[in-house]
Amino acid sequence: MTALISHTTFDCLNAYALSVFWSKVLGFAPDADSPDGPGDEECMIFSADRTQRLLFIEVPDAKQVKNRLHLDLVPADGTRDQELARLLELGARAIDDRRMPDGTGWVVLADPEGNEFCILRSEAERSG
Repeated sequence: MTALISHTTFDCLNAYALSVFWSKVLGFAPDADSPDGPGDEECMIFSADRTQRLLFIEVPDAKQVKNRLHLDLVPADGTRDQELARLLELGARAIDDRRMPDGTGWVVLADPEGNEFCILRSEAERSG
């Protein structure tokens, strides 16, 4: 017997704003039959095939320490550095640059509420 992951949950101060940010990052969308809106305390977004879900739940406390769990992202198209530029434009901020001169490595970012995540090289960059 095993368990399956239903969804990944983010505690946050503004569920709607954070769900909008992550929707843009991942290309996810809210449930068309039950869309979330400003002021909703819980907001869920889904991958296009609905197999992956992120849930954002408002809590009274701001993030205070480093995440014990984080997402590692790879670009669907383009390069790590192109995706990094896009993520920064969406409102992420770089907090640790671990790119190496040989092109390996990653960049640690924070979402608008400070949750860490990483951007890695694309599959094409790793195999090329």
